[in-house]
Amino acid sequence: MPLEIILTIAFVIFLLAASAFFSGSETALTASSRARMHTLAADGDARAVVVNKLMETPERVIGTVLLGNNLVNILASALTTSLLINLFGDVGVAYATVLITALVVIFSEVLPKTYAIAYSDRVALSVGPVMRVLVKIMGPLTKTVEFIVRQLLRMTPTRIDDDANILAHKEIRGTIELQTKEGAVARHDAEMLGGVLDLSELQVLDIMVHRTKMATIDIADPPHKIIDTVLSSQYSRMPVWRDEPDNIVGILHSKDLLAALRAAGWAPERIDIAKLLSEPWFVPDTTGVKEQLNQFLKRKAQLALVVDEYGEVQGLVTLEDILEEIVGQISDEHDIGEVQIRPQADGSVLVEGALPIRDLNRATGWSLPDEAATTIAGLIMHEAQTIPEAGQVFTFYGFRFEIVRKTRNKVTAVRVRPAGPVATPGA
Repeated sequence: MPLEIILTIAFVIFLLAASAFFSGSETALTASSRARMHTLAADGDARAVVVNKLMETPERVIGTVLLGNNLVNILASALTTSLLINLFGDVGVAYATVLITALVVIFSEVLPKTYAIAYSDRVALSVGPVMRVLVKIMGPLTKTVEFIVRQLLRMTPTRIDDDANILAHKEIRGTIELQTKEGAVARHDAEMLGGVLDLSELQVLDIMVHRTKMATIDIADPPHKIIDTVLSSQYSRMPVWRDEPDNIVGILHSKDLLAALRAAGWAPERIDIAKLLSEPWFVPDTTGVKEQLNQFLKRKAQLALVVDEYGEVQGLVTLEDILEEIVGQISDEHDIGEVQIRPQADGSVLVEGALPIRDLNRATGWSLPDEAATTIAGLIMHEAQTIPEAGQVFTFYGFRFEIVRKTRNKVTAVRVRPAGPVATPGA
């Protein structure tokens, strides 16, 4: 066999190997775990540092891969076509097309990409140093391509939004759900991680203690009665009102009250309650929970009063309320146990009407919607478009809701159980 043919075949094989390298590198670098690379880089792995540096500008890596891949594939195709034409004449074009297509698809695309997906981190660490050199060498060409692409993209409508952040959250949530199903993450841990992601989607209106459940103090009460109220309460901070419950004038801390009582020689009548009050902090009910958490940390506060657009007090939110959205119910030895969810023998659960939908979903693993209403009673009234009576039964969202008890216009107890996928509410 002539030396020229041998050299041409050897060069074509080299080009196909280079194509496989580019294909595998692209797949490995884009599929590698960013979290693992960050951890390895923090532990001093130089190759992981290179990979992280490359992925800071993924468009340049992709540009380099595309340019290199197309260059070697086209060159391999041209050389093979020329070789086979010399050997077989014009029919060599057809032979070259079939041969190069088969070789490129099998050995330069499918095989390296399959391996790179299976061992993405290992391959990424191996090809990183080489790709860094190639990115520098082909930098001028890739920058030219980037410039042309940007000019073309300017001709298309664009908008600035939070899509990237939303996609990142969805990817994280999907990873958590997948790892939970596979048993790698415990259900409770998954709920906590999901709770962190949910903070950005919630408003304080969704988690606040409603004003009808607020424990408050009338400043007009005698000091000994106020002391009894504080001692009998499970809370360390209590809103204080004057003239009417909506007129909150301050927050009384039990620690301040105890210190004042000691300073007064344990004589309640010598205490001026008004001087012990801290200034109330009012926040709009539309404030995001994540933002409220940051404000709590910034102000070193733990309680805020929630007001609507008219300035009327709707409830209060505490730092503990936000933490409970992440870790679940927090109780101590002074908390009064309130069993809001009572599982029944028939598979149903008996719940309070004021129970937040999110708490029921968390306790049962259900997925009742909480966009239109915050509580179970609110969801029923929203769907039924009426104030239900005791004994009425409604079915929607695949669940059966039976009104067990009602006090005036307030639904106080509901029995809930799965009833099959029924989309339309009905009585």
